Amino acid sequence: MTTVYFVRHAEPNYNNHDDELRELTEKGLEDRKLVTEYLSDKSIDVVLSSPYKRAVDTVMDFASYYSMTIEKIYDFRERKVDSEWIEDFIGFCKRQWADFNYKYTDGETLAEVQKRNISALKQVLEQYENKNIVIGSHGTALSTIINYYDPTYGFEEFDKIRQLMPWIVKLTFVGKKLIDMESVNVFEMLNE
Repeated sequence: MTTVYFVRHAEPNYNNHDDELRELTEKGLEDRKLVTEYLSDKSIDVVLSSPYKRAVDTVMDFASYYSMTIEKIYDFRERKVDSEWIEDFIGFCKRQWADFNYKYTDGETLAEVQKRNISALKQVLEQYENKNIVIGSHGTALSTIINYYDPTYGFEEFDKIRQLMPWIVKLTFVGKKLIDMESVNVFEMLNE
């Protein structure tokens, strides 16, 4: 059995419009400790991540604590929206979720994001079969992975997690066959 913990990044600094270099806020840096706490008893074998700073930095606290390196995988990066900052992001998201082939001129479709993320995931499942894996990820990229396995997951579900940062989705596989998917709200752990 292979267990993959996709970790959607903690709160980023939206004043930084550089998608690759957008850092975590002070709150994000603090909240990533919840990820470390959740993963601490999961016998993690490998830590992977999107190369984007906010994703790497979210799993960095865990990796550093356990003296693990983070392997960056470019295909786990977030969707490219466009070269320009989008003011009506919600309207754009609704349109993309309604049509997986919709994109701005210089951006990616959700179908393209899903294809490269699923391809990268399948390679990880081959390379790290029967391991426990952490993957630093993003809200849209992760949501397209969920949609691949559960096509009923659409804009409404995406909108519910839009402000949930960090957020963990645990996927359990036998070979490449998904046998279980569980959403983990690390903030709810504080109240248990």
